[in-house]
Amino acid sequence: MFGLEALDLARIQFAFTISFHIIFPAITIGLASYLAVLEGLWLKTGQTVYRDLYHFWVKIFAVNFGMGVVSGLVMAYQFGTNWSAFSDFAGSVTGPLLAYEVLTAFFLEAGFLGVMLFGWNRVGPGLHFFSTVMVAVGTLISTFWILASNSWMQTPQGFEIVDGRVIPVDWFAVVFNPSFPYRLAHMATAAFLATAFFVGASAAWHLLRGRDTPAMRKMFSMALWMALLVAPIQAVIGDFHGLNTLEHQPAKIAAIEGHWDNSSGEPTPLILFGWPDMEREETRFKIEVPYLGSLILTHSLDKQVPALKEFAREDRPNSTIVFWSFRVMVAMGLLMILAGVWSLWLRWRGSLYRSRPFLYFCLWMGPSGLIAILAGWFTTEIGRQPWVVYGIMRTADGVSAHSAAQLGVTLVLFVVVYFAVFGAGFGYVMRLVRKGPVTGEGDHQDDGGPGTRHTPARPLSAPKEGLHDGDHGGAAANGRA
Repeated sequence: MFGLEALDLARIQFAFTISFHIIFPAITIGLASYLAVLEGLWLKTGQTVYRDLYHFWVKIFAVNFGMGVVSGLVMAYQFGTNWSAFSDFAGSVTGPLLAYEVLTAFFLEAGFLGVMLFGWNRVGPGLHFFSTVMVAVGTLISTFWILASNSWMQTPQGFEIVDGRVIPVDWFAVVFNPSFPYRLAHMATAAFLATAFFVGASAAWHLLRGRDTPAMRKMFSMALWMALLVAPIQAVIGDFHGLNTLEHQPAKIAAIEGHWDNSSGEPTPLILFGWPDMEREETRFKIEVPYLGSLILTHSLDKQVPALKEFAREDRPNSTIVFWSFRVMVAMGLLMILAGVWSLWLRWRGSLYRSRPFLYFCLWMGPSGLIAILAGWFTTEIGRQPWVVYGIMRTADGVSAHSAAQLGVTLVLFVVVYFAVFGAGFGYVMRLVRKGPVTGEGDHQDDGGPGTRHTPARPLSAPKEGLHDGDHGGAAANGRA
């Protein structure tokens, strides 16, 4: 297929499916914690705006959670179908880690998700809030185990190789491998930021259309406080993560920097832009800042960063891709910091909710968190190549014995089905966002029995209700999830 070998198609297929999948857990992680905060604030203050926002975002959370589960199942099957040699080699480590995720996170989420989604008028407020918190905790536990598995593949520790298979000998070392803390913090923070900008963009869309309500202001304000406080923290976490990567995966850092040669003996410059050419072994058309590469990556002005020519050709990651994917991620991060600082200035001026240039900026920043996550994962995974378990097993040795034709057909099927199924799901989420939260005064809630107006608990029923302005008050007064 297009001159690609079976290995290339297997990698593309896995990259395609994981790119779809990672979007849903990222939003699920952020929204679950956001919902816990909203319900906690409602219970503490009694302000109905928090309750109304909870009912709005819980529907989007439910749809997103469902799509995440479905796409995750496909990911699990691919380890056996497309990467059976890798599963046979390292399954004694990766298998239990994924099983721990199911036994802890997934069962915890499944146990409380029904109460969270459908128990608003069926259990007490304390139990319902506890259920929301448990679902949020479950998403973070899931992140813990998934990142432990991925980080072990990046910086493997705590194992022996016996008869051609990995045998864990120290589970603490396996889980808390050298890169795990940095990856966990970086990914969890990225999920919170991605959700914040998704929420902020939703509020900006409504504010630009004149729906200046307390709910929209609250959404917008909370999202931008998150950007102001957390985006700079993410930059600091990223710096620590980069130092850890320099220690354990120097070839990845060299590829990210597009840095080829240290023969000059001078400190490493930072290449801002350019085109790394893998064949010519140079970065063409580069724009660089002297000394800055050494300052950022070694925190000194005289140390050098490892160069790609220090590694054999077959051990070099594709610098052309990771050079640019890393810069896309950094660019999104800098724009997030800009959004936070700009919002603080507008708050001081009292025009946060009226500045149309800023509202349009936040609207266009809606997908920035997800773009940054995808770019970061491309950098992480492609930068690990040619290893599937870094320094232990090459990717070419982990693929199943399928033909290029078989993998080409399944890849086409994946593309068609994914765009159809998840495209419909994304379209439905956008319908919910366009509808916006249903707001109203009063805390009267009925049981939603026959003949009673209410906002349905079932997420797939939500857009059918309250399509006219006159329906907003009645739907909100019932306070249904």
